[in-house]
This record gives sequence, structure tokens and C-alpha cells, in this order.
Amino acid sequence: MATTTGEYATRRERWAWYLYDFGNSAYAAVVLLAVFSAYFQGKVVGGPEGSRLWGLAVGIAMLIVAVTSPILGTIADFSGAKKKFLFFYTAMAILFTAGLFFAEPGRVALGMGFFILAEIGYRSAQVFYNGFLPEIASPEDLVRVSGNGWAVGTAGGIVCLLIILPLIVLLGDDGTFIVRLTLVITAVFFALSAAPLFLWLPERAAKQKLPDGENYLSLAFKRLGKTIRTARQFREFLKFMIAFLIYNDGVIMALDFAAIIGAVLFGLEQQGLIVFIIVVQITNVIGAFVFGRLVDSLGGKRSLIISIVLMMVVVMALYFNQTQTGFFIIGALAGFAMAGTQSVSRTMVSIFSPPGKSAEFYGFFAVAGRTSSFIGPTVYGFIAAEAALWYLSQGQDPTLAEQMGQRLAILSIAAFFLVGLAVLLFVNEDKAREAAGETTVVD
Repeated sequence: MATTTGEYATRRERWAWYLYDFGNSAYAAVVLLAVFSAYFQGKVVGGPEGSRLWGLAVGIAMLIVAVTSPILGTIADFSGAKKKFLFFYTAMAILFTAGLFFAEPGRVALGMGFFILAEIGYRSAQVFYNGFLPEIASPEDLVRVSGNGWAVGTAGGIVCLLIILPLIVLLGDDGTFIVRLTLVITAVFFALSAAPLFLWLPERAAKQKLPDGENYLSLAFKRLGKTIRTARQFREFLKFMIAFLIYNDGVIMALDFAAIIGAVLFGLEQQGLIVFIIVVQITNVIGAFVFGRLVDSLGGKRSLIISIVLMMVVVMALYFNQTQTGFFIIGALAGFAMAGTQSVSRTMVSIFSPPGKSAEFYGFFAVAGRTSSFIGPTVYGFIAAEAALWYLSQGQDPTLAEQMGQRLAILSIAAFFLVGLAVLLFVNEDKAREAAGETTVVD
């Protein structure tokens, strides 16, 4: 890893870091959750094939980021160029988010291609954005600064949704212009929020010389291999990671298809979907606060089990629900429960990490999460499309066939949570804490 000056950031520099999350969370809220997902599925493509192609597009982007991020992270570390990489991928995300304005109904290849490129930019930028955290906060402040960034980021998503909601309500019509314009507004919002980081936050990491006989590719694989060898000594951590890989896909599926489910099953228009995601974001903040307290009193594993069980209740309620009101209530509970699965999972990594190895374990956690996350959305989209086509072949009405396909796909989310929970039950948190207390590790 690149060396640093040992000096931590000023208040202004930290706020620049927070504001970047303020902007990129707006991308997640508008493109992934509230607007573009449903628009792509229902308008750009239309019908069951829209679900299949949306899941495929998310999966392709996730897979590309999973393959490239360890290599790019190594290059950035040794070249002291995190800021340059962050700028490139941020610009990529902003440019192609704005470009989604041209994804008119029927322009499937453009809409899918631009989204994949925007998503690659968004996900890859996070690798380098997160890499600044150890440079702007002391080890004692890491959790607090990270939490502040998360809170500011969540607020950014809500603010951007509140900006575009009046446009949808007041100016929206049967056309698509206003919906497509919100994507340009989101891109501008992201750009303005990200600008302070590039203006105020310096690159503290110093450039390092590559070891003799090494190149960035070989070094990236050696570093990843070393992290895996270290992790293999901690069996409880590995069992936890297997569980995480499975239930985290359930989280990704629920997030990426929430708006599509709302539109197809419950007939929500764009303004309704935006309000729904705002509700989810607000209860997510509440959930993070509550589960943070639960970890202190019940421990990480029990808190995580509660959150996963709640998510299973949410998914099954969604399967049987028939009303828009019920969908909003379910969404509120989902936001609360999802905060637990996300925040407690990160906390579990810190619990399981031996002294001096937390950075490696978090790196492994991040790579593993990106590697697995292409599976769930692809599976969901495939099931939703194939089931709908089967119901159509049986003579069902097209609208009803698509709805039945979505309901069947919802059960696949529950399956990921159920299997992940089953694996998690075999994790012994006490043994993990004991193992983390042992300082002898093999390089």
C-alpha cells in the first residue's frame, strides 16, 4: 500500500469527502432505485424482457468492476494516483448518467450500454473514494468519519429525489421528456457535489516503486492471494463471508428491482416510486441507528440474524401483498431491515479482523461483495422474464403474466436470504473473536 505523510485531513477536507458521497448517493437513488430502473424496464424495453435485460445490465457492470477493481486498486496504491482514478471514473459515471437522457423508448442498446458504463464508473469510483478514508481519519476516528459519510450520502439521495419530485408531479405527462431530464439533473447534482473533493482534498499517498520483476497485474494477484491466505486461517470469518455472499445478493436484488416491482405489481407512476424510495431511505437511517445499538447489546451475529429474518418477512409480505398502501408499509420495513444487513455486516468484519489486518479483511470483504453481486440480479431478471413468457404461453393476459412472473421472481430473493441465513447460523462469533485476538498470521 502507498505510504502517506501521516497527517490527517482538515475539517474542510473531510467535508469534501462527505459531499462526494452526497452526490454519488443521488446517482444510486435516482438511477438504480427510483427512476431509471423502472423507466428502462417499462418504457425503453417494455414487458418481461425489460426485467431480464435490466438484471443482465446490472450483472454485467458488477462483474466488470469485480474483475478490474483489485488491479486498479493496486495501481492506484503504488502510483499514488487514487485521485486521478477517482476523477476518471466519476467523470465516466456523470457523463453516461447524463447520456441516459437519450435513452428514449425503443433505444434498448443505447439505454443498456450507457447504463452499464455509468454503473461501472459509479462502482469503480467507490473503490478509490473509500481508499481516501484511512488518509483523512486516524484509526480511532475511522468508524465515526465513515458513519458521517454514510449519513451525508443518504441525505444526498433524499435531497436529489426531492428536487426532481416536483418536476415529475407538475410537469410530467404521458411522454418521457421530464423523466429523462431528471437523469441530467442527477448528473449535474453529482458533479457539483463531487467538485469539492477534487478541489480541496490532496492526494496524501506517495508514489512507490514496483518491486523488481513485478508489474501491476502480477502484484495485484499476489496481494489478493496474500489476503486470501491470511483469511483462510480464520475459519469463522470465511464461513461468515460465504453467508454474506449469499444474503447480500438478496439485498442487491431487492434494491435493484424495487421500483420495477412497484410499477409492475402495484401500478405506481414515477412520482409514487420517488416517494417510495424516499420512505425507504428515511427508515434506512433509523435502522442503522437501531442496529448499531443492537450490536452493542446482542452482538453482531444475533443482530444480523434479526435483520435477515426481517428481510425474509418483508419479501414474503411483498409476495402476498395486493395494495399500494401495503407496498409502502413493506418498503418502510425493508429500509429499516436492510440497514441492519448492510451496517452490521461491515461491523462483523471489524469484529473478525485480527490486529493490523483490518484493511486486508475489509478489502477481501469488498472484493467478495462485488464478485457475488452480479449473480442475484441476473437470476431475478431471468426468472421474471421466463415465468412471464410461460404464463403467456398458457394463454394468460400479458399484464397478468408479467405480474405473475414478478411474484415468482420475488421468491428467489427469499431463497437467497434463507440460504445465507442457514450458513450464518454455523458461524461461531465467540470463536471468531478469539481468533481475531491472536496476532500470529502467516504471510
